[in-house]
Amino acid sequence: MTMHRSTTKSSLIVVPCLNEAAHIEALVEKMRPSLEPLHAKIVIADGGSTDGTREIARRLAAEDERVLFLDNPKRIQSAAVNQVVAEFGSGFDFLIRIDAHASYPDGYCETLVDEAVATGADSVVVAMETVGLSTFQKATAVAQNSKLGNGGSKHRTGAAGEWVDHGHHALMRIAAFEAIGGYDEAFSHNEDAEFDYRLRRAGFRIWMTDRTSMVYYPRTRIGSLFRQYFAYGRGRAKNFLKHRAMPGLRQMLPLAVAPVALGALLAIVDWTAIIPFGVWTAACLSYGVWIALGQRNPYGPLAAVSAMIMHLAWSAGFWRELLAFRKRAMR
Repeated sequence: MTMHRSTTKSSLIVVPCLNEAAHIEALVEKMRPSLEPLHAKIVIADGGSTDGTREIARRLAAEDERVLFLDNPKRIQSAAVNQVVAEFGSGFDFLIRIDAHASYPDGYCETLVDEAVATGADSVVVAMETVGLSTFQKATAVAQNSKLGNGGSKHRTGAAGEWVDHGHHALMRIAAFEAIGGYDEAFSHNEDAEFDYRLRRAGFRIWMTDRTSMVYYPRTRIGSLFRQYFAYGRGRAKNFLKHRAMPGLRQMLPLAVAPVALGALLAIVDWTAIIPFGVWTAACLSYGVWIALGQRNPYGPLAAVSAMIMHLAWSAGFWRELLAFRKRAMR
């Protein structure tokens, strides 16, 4: 049985959501046992759901005064968290960010607070395991859990507890959050990475815990997966343009994919133009075969396809944002 330190600290649990009627009630029930020991409240910040999420959230708020409903007219998660802190943050010590379309173990919030108190961290981040249900979702989960899909990102693969520069957002001290101005609402994606850059630059510390983690469920269709990673790529480019923070090696390699794919079209003039594209494709598919044979995972080959979609979308999004910025700057 996991033991938790007693604390007089208080926590504000924020759930940004959009069209999560199938999950929101079960998620609140999962978090409810944490409310009393953490002196906590839950705020459901809805971005304009049309599937009944808002009605469920309002009912939950009416049934329990520790559950609050907030309308998020800006729709995006960064704006939701900022608005919650602005309206309800006073008097609370910790902000705990919960994703509506994810699963959490028992005692998740308590463990985060324990880690913050024990380490003195200004932010506690967690590892994220990706799990799929449908065939394509399972293949995408395999890709996102592998180095082919995540480039060895620590918050994807998990690691021993350590101080890091970035990780999947779980807990933040509200004082630190407010000190750097919260999330930048110009970021619809990658707002966490941009936030962590400013947090570290301001002298605050980020601790990745190995005592708990979360389960994330990836997109179920090719189109939605492509759009998600296209947005991630744009967000990473925005971070580069704002801070001149160069992408790491694990991001520099996928960055070349869109130019390589575009260059392959020149094969109608010179067949050698397709070689870089062929090398990337062969490398990805070979990795997928290795997953299938070496790890005895039948989803390996399809996982390679998912990873290729992610690479191409991320690269295309990055270059799209970079070229759009240049076009705006030339006006």
